[in-house]
Amino acid sequence: MKPKAKKCAVCKTSFIPTKPLQQVCDFGCAIELSLQKRVKLDAQKAKQERLRHRQAIIKAKSRGQWLKEAQAAFNAYIRRRDNLKPEPRCISCGAQTGKQNAGHYRSVGSAPELRFEPLNCHLQCERCNSHLSGNLIMYRKNLLELIGESALNWLEGKHEPRKYTIEQLKVLKAEYQAKLKANKS
Repeated sequence: MKPKAKKCAVCKTSFIPTKPLQQVCDFGCAIELSLQKRVKLDAQKAKQERLRHRQAIIKAKSRGQWLKEAQAAFNAYIRRRDNLKPEPRCISCGAQTGKQNAGHYRSVGSAPELRFEPLNCHLQCERCNSHLSGNLIMYRKNLLELIGESALNWLEGKHEPRKYTIEQLKVLKAEYQAKLKANKS
């Protein structure tokens, strides 16, 4: 029985194989095929190494780093949420220009349990948030109009202290990143 003609895996010319499972027509193509397989294998190994490295970095993150990342995702979501309003303005002074912050009514230092509470955080200009320490008198006045008296009383009331675990922070970060992504479309 005569072997059937095959197409060379490298140069694509037709050839009659002399050995079982032969993929190439000659020695030069065999070397080229070997080099192509080596490059592909090296790329796969490099990809696996990058993945292991990324996982090691994630595993080594401290609670503080997760808290910082979750807070950044939350703040980005708040800025995006408030920028989708017909006329986005600073909740304290009403300014529409300048750098925008996600300003907390009850600060993270005084009420860490409200750190990730959307009712407690609104778009605020850099001047009011940083230079005027939140411009709280005007913030409260405008917040009262925005969320109502009962919600404001709840914000100003007592809350259970809360210490987030790393797992809770991962969930919060993913949740607010998903909400941000949903608001962008």
